[in-house]
Amino acid sequence: MKNNLSIFNQLRPVTVGFDSMFDRFERMVEDDFFTGTSVNYPPYNIVKTGDYTYDIELALAGFNKKDIDVEYADNILTIKSIKSDEAKAEQDGMIHRGISKRQFTRSFTIADDVEVKGAELKDGLLKVSLERIIPESKKARSIEVK
Repeated sequence: MKNNLSIFNQLRPVTVGFDSMFDRFERMVEDDFFTGTSVNYPPYNIVKTGDYTYDIELALAGFNKKDIDVEYADNILTIKSIKSDEAKAEQDGMIHRGISKRQFTRSFTIADDVEVKGAELKDGLLKVSLERIIPESKKARSIEVK
């Protein structure tokens, strides 16, 4: 249920072209993002690796490439586990499972000017590389005064 008194609706009349951003923020509020009830699995880091580059790192010990699906659509990067038939076979000889390999879905909202470059799983850490692409028209430039 949308709150008609939200700050986002108050800002809409004085902004142009930000509708999709306000819609995303409202969805985050509706999904209890800010209430702290969201699941904290798997743990992750967001690292700024350069002026315009970022990495999202997820700790995925016990997972392999076949167990993970990374999808990007409509500015939402979704990383989720895939249930495999091998899980039952792995459990046959398992005496104790201390490394969690449970089902998860983790989503990140990506800005319009950020491009997903790729994903790599190495040593139990999934790294998704992102790059902010700044169009020439938005880059700082010197204007000659005549």
